[in-house]
Amino acid sequence: MEPIDSDLSNIERLHIGDCLIVLPSREVHAPGARRSVRLTPKAIGVLLVLARGAGNVVTRDELFAQVWPDTLPTNDVLTQAVTQLRKALSAGGAFPQGQEYIETIAKTGYRLRAPVAWEPEDEREASAVGAQAQEPGGSAVAAAGPAPVVEFSSAAAPPRSGFWRRARRRLLLAAGLLLLFSSLTMAWLLWQRPAPESALDAATADGTGVVGSPQRPYRLITARQGFGTFPALSPDGALVAFADESDGGSTLKVQSTGSTTSATLVKAPAGAKDRFPAWSPDGREIAFARFRADGSCEVLVVGATGGSARRATACDGAEMLSFSWMPDGRGLVFGSMTGRHGAPGIRTLELATGRWTALDYERGEGDFDYAPRYSPSGHQLGFIRNPQVGGVWVMAADGGGARRITSGSAEMRGWAWLDEHAIVFGRRIDSESRLYQVDLRSGLLKDLGVDDAQSPSVAGMGKLLAFVHRAPQFGLFRVPLDHPERKERLFASMGRDAQPMIAPDGQQLVFTSNRSGAFALWWARLGQPDSLRPVEGFRPEARQSPDWLADSQQVLVSGRDDDGRPGIYEVTPEQGQWKRLPVPVGEPLQAVYGPTANLVFVIGSEDDGLVTLSLFDRGGDRWRRLAQVPGASQVRYDRATQRVLFTRLAEGGLWSADAALSQASFRELSGEVPTRWRFRTWALGAEGAVAYLRQDGGCAVQLSRLDQSQPSRCLEAWAASATNGFSVAPDGDAVYVALAVSDGTDIGIMPVPESASRPSLGVLKWLPVLGKPDS
Repeated sequence: MEPIDSDLSNIERLHIGDCLIVLPSREVHAPGARRSVRLTPKAIGVLLVLARGAGNVVTRDELFAQVWPDTLPTNDVLTQAVTQLRKALSAGGAFPQGQEYIETIAKTGYRLRAPVAWEPEDEREASAVGAQAQEPGGSAVAAAGPAPVVEFSSAAAPPRSGFWRRARRRLLLAAGLLLLFSSLTMAWLLWQRPAPESALDAATADGTGVVGSPQRPYRLITARQGFGTFPALSPDGALVAFADESDGGSTLKVQSTGSTTSATLVKAPAGAKDRFPAWSPDGREIAFARFRADGSCEVLVVGATGGSARRATACDGAEMLSFSWMPDGRGLVFGSMTGRHGAPGIRTLELATGRWTALDYERGEGDFDYAPRYSPSGHQLGFIRNPQVGGVWVMAADGGGARRITSGSAEMRGWAWLDEHAIVFGRRIDSESRLYQVDLRSGLLKDLGVDDAQSPSVAGMGKLLAFVHRAPQFGLFRVPLDHPERKERLFASMGRDAQPMIAPDGQQLVFTSNRSGAFALWWARLGQPDSLRPVEGFRPEARQSPDWLADSQQVLVSGRDDDGRPGIYEVTPEQGQWKRLPVPVGEPLQAVYGPTANLVFVIGSEDDGLVTLSLFDRGGDRWRRLAQVPGASQVRYDRATQRVLFTRLAEGGLWSADAALSQASFRELSGEVPTRWRFRTWALGAEGAVAYLRQDGGCAVQLSRLDQSQPSRCLEAWAASATNGFSVAPDGDAVYVALAVSDGTDIGIMPVPESASRPSLGVLKWLPVLGKPDS
């Protein structure tokens, strides 16, 4: 562990009930236990927050904000930390599962029930010195007696040695009590203030005066079988426009947020699909995109009550099209656009004149800036940069220097402004997409507690948030290519299975799943159902598929540890063993084996935010970077042809290079597919074949070969496939793919949550020390 700073070096021991916790080593000594238990840095962080509020309920949000301030944790990581604490505190067997120490408060958080006391080092040393002075032999062990302890309250700081430390303690105590009193007073005043009555109150009430339900903070307003997508709230929050894709097409509809009856906004021509509705600032018009069967595209504007639509611009060939209204309502702002009418970067379009204006701001050559949105005041402009593995950025409304708001490389699933200083966004976490809010001033993150949610929209003048709720169940299937109708389901469960990767020997399969309740990597031998078991100890990433070594003994998996740190794991799945590899990349996202086990291709985000593909030689005593390619999003190594295949963040298509990643060997294999959003739905087949899955017309899962011109095959007419990876059998006669067993989306609404900005009472100062990895 990294050295503790001087201010903390004299604070070493904490007594909780009958247990002693040694902070520098993170060890718990329980009475009756044969040996101490070492906690993870995050578990000790949770324990310290609970100790600060001993006897009081500490909410999950408070624990997330103080122990995981710069990450996007799920409930699993907190549950795992509390489970580890309970096991450690009850290691002697006196209190099963530590329940006497840590109490779970249903749907709220946790409470530490045991008495808490600090043992200052200076007083222990004073006792030892006094004992040595009294005994000529200098033995302090027998004479010192038990060390004195100081009772610890939730607002007080741990005692420090010396006059200045005592003075600092009193100052922190006074400041903490003042801040606590102010917070309690404000909470009491807000509780006493009557809630305003409005149309939005009626829209969010369930008929009993309770918003949503005791089980969830939202309710669904399109509760029916089908697909409601791309919700957009009117400025006053009274109406929501969305795309109804229930019949295989896409028709724009509008309905009240307080009812379940919708009306068609505009009738699309035969074969056309209308998507991406966006309300004008005054609520009188709606802009949307129309995609025709011949591949053409146009952005149209129609009155909010329907009628004839007028054309704003053509968008033929645009992939991942995005736009919203300018604050004055005179034009639209577009994200990076591909196609013959497109251009890189963010631009504005004046509707009256058709004049385009490119914003002048900092961006990399390969950056794809998506979903631009102006803040409620119109003074700021936010957008998602590289939504496949990116984050939310904010800059001045007229351009300039942009700053990143969210940390880490994430698969972004929509975003919106909550107010001038806070945003809400959807992000893929494990097997689902969740909503988070972030405060632009403090950087604090908050999980909104909404499962399976994405594409948020916020009423500009109201207090309502709408989103897409999708909770599909995916199962694993083996689909014979000659007879797709004879597909076979593997390892049935009620969970979500994905990323089935068949081993080179054709006998083993690894995949990701939440079938046991927690998201994990699973392994099995085909034809042996009893062999199925999880690999425990880390959480795999749902974004990138595992990669088998040629001998079918090991797998490279991207994942996260108990503290949420990303990394690459080398797994021996049959034995359930793994090790975390010391990849010298800021945030590793994917790794695959090269020509030998010591040559590894890694895609990762560097410290400057640039995503690169690197070739490493991990032989010897360190990892050596041999070559590098900027802007790659997915990589595979083809052993049959000894070439590297990869996709790019900035554009669709597939590229190849030799095993050394030499610039002269780069070749474009496909100029359009894989598309930017389906950049993971391709796989290597037998003899260098490249298979690609897409949705096309009446076929939900269509298989084509990118390296040859041969007819595509429809593998599944109705059920969608997961977009995060599949594999081809070594003999090329079948594919292993995750297909939706049940699917559908609805539009949900909920009150806009309060800002996540708040002072961090507790132990944030401990976390830079306790949160560092062991050296």
